[in-house]
Amino acid sequence: MAENFEKNDYGEQGGDDVFSKPVRAGKRTYFFDVKATKGNDLYITLTESKRRVDRDGRFSYEKHKIFLYREDFEKFIEGLNEVIAFVRQRLPEDPVREVREEQRDFTKVDF
Repeated sequence: MAENFEKNDYGEQGGDDVFSKPVRAGKRTYFFDVKATKGNDLYITLTESKRRVDRDGRFSYEKHKIFLYREDFEKFIEGLNEVIAFVRQRLPEDPVREVREEQRDFTKVDF
């Protein structure tokens, strides 16, 4: 995903792409991109991209980006895990969703 980025906290513009993982989720796509600074330090950009229909009928994409730096990985993971656990504890059981999730789990498919 090549874009022009504003300068990040490392003073770099953009950064070199090292690895990218797109995740399609309904109307949204999430991009997990690993980038390298000129000093070969690695950081992650998380981008949410959502397709929109303009008034003239043309499609455009609304994007939101987060820069995640190596020194913040552990705190970020801890916070993310905590809020996911909170949501899962409070959601009522949804058997339809559980069936869909099982169908996506290819480890349970017999060939």
